Amino acid sequence: MSTEQGSHSHYRRTLGPVALTAVGLGSIIGSGWLFGAQRAAGIAGPAAIVAWVIGAVVALTIALTYSELGAMFPKAGGMVRYGQYSHGSLAGYLAAWANWIAIVSVIPGEATASVQYMSSWKWAWAKDLYNGKELTGSGVALASVLLVFYFFLNWFAITLFAKTNNAITVFKVVVPVLTAGALMYAHFDTHNIHTAGGFTPNGWSAVFTAVATSGIVWAYNGFQSPLNMAGEARNPGKSLPKAVIGSILIALVIYIALQVAFLMAVPSHDLSAGWKALTFKSPLADLATAWGLNWLAMILYADAFISPSGTGMIYAATTSRMIHGVQENGHLPGVFGKVDKKTGVPRPALVLNLVVAFLFLAVFRGWGSLAEIVSVATVISYITGPVAVMSLRRIAPDLKRPVKLVAMPVIAPIAMVFGSLVLYWAKWPLTGKVILLMAAGLPIWAFYELRKPWAELKPHLKAGAWMVAYLFVMSAVSYAGSTKFNGHGYLAEGWDMLLVAAIGLAFYYWGVSSAWRNPTLVQTEKEILAAQAAEEAVADAPVEPAQTR
Repeated sequence: MSTEQGSHSHYRRTLGPVALTAVGLGSIIGSGWLFGAQRAAGIAGPAAIVAWVIGAVVALTIALTYSELGAMFPKAGGMVRYGQYSHGSLAGYLAAWANWIAIVSVIPGEATASVQYMSSWKWAWAKDLYNGKELTGSGVALASVLLVFYFFLNWFAITLFAKTNNAITVFKVVVPVLTAGALMYAHFDTHNIHTAGGFTPNGWSAVFTAVATSGIVWAYNGFQSPLNMAGEARNPGKSLPKAVIGSILIALVIYIALQVAFLMAVPSHDLSAGWKALTFKSPLADLATAWGLNWLAMILYADAFISPSGTGMIYAATTSRMIHGVQENGHLPGVFGKVDKKTGVPRPALVLNLVVAFLFLAVFRGWGSLAEIVSVATVISYITGPVAVMSLRRIAPDLKRPVKLVAMPVIAPIAMVFGSLVLYWAKWPLTGKVILLMAAGLPIWAFYELRKPWAELKPHLKAGAWMVAYLFVMSAVSYAGSTKFNGHGYLAEGWDMLLVAAIGLAFYYWGVSSAWRNPTLVQTEKEILAAQAAEEAVADAPVEPAQTR
C-alpha cells in the first residue's frame, strides 16, 4: 500500500451533506458579516449590494469547477492537489502555495475580528485592545489565546469538530438573520441611497474593487472548506456539490440582507462626509446601540467571539488537511503527512499552521489588511480550478466523475475570466505585492525539485510555465492599467477590462493544452481504479446463506 493510501485510511468518513454544508456555511459566515457591510459600503456606497451579488456569481462559477474535481478526488486537502494532478509539480505547487496562504491567513483574521469587536465593550481593558487601526500588544495577546483555542478544538477528533461546528453554525446563521431583521425594523431610511453621492458615489470601478478587497472574496472563499474535508465525506459525489453550492447561495441571501440593513440603518447625520468616512469600531453593534437595540448589541458582542471562532476552528481543520496534501505532493517533510490513527487528525500539520498563524498575526494586526491579502491570494488560487477540470477531461477521460456538468466547457473559461478580473480589480500595488508573496514560496519548491535530473524536471517546468507567465502578465497589466484601479493610466478605462478578459481566456487555453499525464496523476488514477474495482467486487460477491444448527 502506498504512503498516500495508508495515511488517508486513517481519516474517518463521517461527514454527510448537512455537516459539510455547515462546514461551508460556517466558513463563509465568519468575520465577513461583522465588518464586510461597512467596508463594502465605504468603498462602493449603496452599490455594495451589487458587489455581493457579483462576488457570489464569481464564487459559484469557480465552485462548480472545483465540485467536479472534489468529487473525482475525495481526498483531504483537495484544493492543493488538483493543479498537481493536471500539470505536475510547478503549477501544482504554485496553486497549493497560493491556496494555503489564502486559507491559513484567515485563521488570525478571525481572531483579529473577535478582538476588534471586543474593543467596543465598555470596560477600560477592552478599549485598550485596538487603537482604531490595528491591535495593540494586549489585543495581539488575546488574539493569540483564541488561536490556541481553535487549535485545541481540532486536536482531539473530527467527530468533536463536526458536533461543535454544527452547533456554532446554527448560531451563526440565526444571529445574522436576526440582526438584519431587527435593524430593518428599527430604522429603514431609503434616503440613504440617494444621499452622500447616490447609489454609486465612487463609480462602478469602486464596486468591482469592493468585490476584490472589502472582504467579499474572503467571505465566499469558505466554499473551499467542504472540498478540503473531502477525505472525511461519506458520499462525496453527492454531498460535496450540495455543500459547496448550497453554502454559497444561503450565504448570498444573508449577506444581501445584512448589507441592506446596514445601508438603511446608518443615521443620516453620519453620512455628511460620505460612506467612506464611517468609522464604527463594531459596525452592526454600534448601529444597534444607536437605535436603542441594546439587547441586539449584546448578542452581537457575544457573536463577535462565536462566529469568527467557529470559522477559525474550521480553517484550522481544513488548513491542516491542506498541509497534508502539500506533503503528499512531495513539497514538505514526511512528518506533516502523518495522521493520528485514533482521532483521524493530522496533528503535525495542525502545529505548523498554528505557528504560521502566529506569524501572520504579528505582521498583520488589522482585519482590513488581512482581508486584502487573503482576497488576492484566494483569487490567484482560483485560476487552477477551471484549467485543471478541463485539462483532466482531456488527459484522464476514463476517470469516474460523480459530478459532470454538460456546460463545464463554457463554465470553465468564464470562471477563468471572472478570476482574472477580480485579481485586476484588487488594484495596484496590492496585486503586485501578493504576486511577490507567491514568488516567495518558490525556494521551497526549488529545494525539493531542482535536485531531480533535467529529463525528469523538464516536463514539469514546461507544463507549469503558463501559470508563472500568467502571474507576471497580470502584475504588468495591473501596473499599466486604468487609474480607476490605481494603475499608471497606460490602459484606458473599459479597454483595460476587455484586455484582462482576453488575457484570462488566452492563459486558460494555454493551461488546458499544456496539461500532461504526470506521475502523480498516473499513480492516483491507479489507486482510484483499484478502489473502484474493490468496491465492485464486494458488491458482486454472493451472499452466503445463514447456517442453521
